[in-house]
Amino acid sequence: MPGQPWRVAIWLLMLGASLVPGFAAAQPEPQRPEGQIPDRGRPTERGDDIPLFDYDAYFPGTWEFEWRVPESPLGSGGLIEGTEVFAPGDSGRYYTSRIEARGPDGEFTADSRIIYLAEQKAFARYEVDSRGFELFKAGRIGGDLGGFYTVHYETPPFDVDGRRVQLRMTTRLVSPVNYRVESRIAIDGGPFTNYGNAWWTKHVPGVTTPR
Repeated sequence: MPGQPWRVAIWLLMLGASLVPGFAAAQPEPQRPEGQIPDRGRPTERGDDIPLFDYDAYFPGTWEFEWRVPESPLGSGGLIEGTEVFAPGDSGRYYTSRIEARGPDGEFTADSRIIYLAEQKAFARYEVDSRGFELFKAGRIGGDLGGFYTVHYETPPFDVDGRRVQLRMTTRLVSPVNYRVESRIAIDGGPFTNYGNAWWTKHVPGVTTPR
């Protein structure tokens, strides 16, 4: 029959395409991470419980950050940009992270060991910075019915190039893929002053856009 060969060829091509995984079937849309406050199907009420913060559902993964800091014993003033990779740890309470960044004084890294005690709502973090100092941060985490969690950190005073430095930080977990760190610094026993506000954005393929 005239024209029959090309009809057969088209039919075979369509059959072959249907057998190739992902060729004809639509790929699932990337899912944006969800918040940690359950959907109760009604407005929240004053007596509703706030779930304990789930570290494993939030932090593990790769985050990008940028932080503009003033000059201090920790380094020159200017913009710091980099990534932080949070890795899951043992027993659901011990974790690690590694920062790789570039600031006004060049590239640096920071490796941290983290303890999160969910029932006590407490964090501790020991950080070794390649710029020549170590610091220990401890604090507590609280939440509200709007789905926001906040970690309040403080360091004991530590020495950097003969100067005495202390930090206070507030980490505001504003969404499943963003958090903000508000920092203050005290030098040689002086008052705490602004040390800049930083934003961390989680890299979620198909959901967030890397810088």
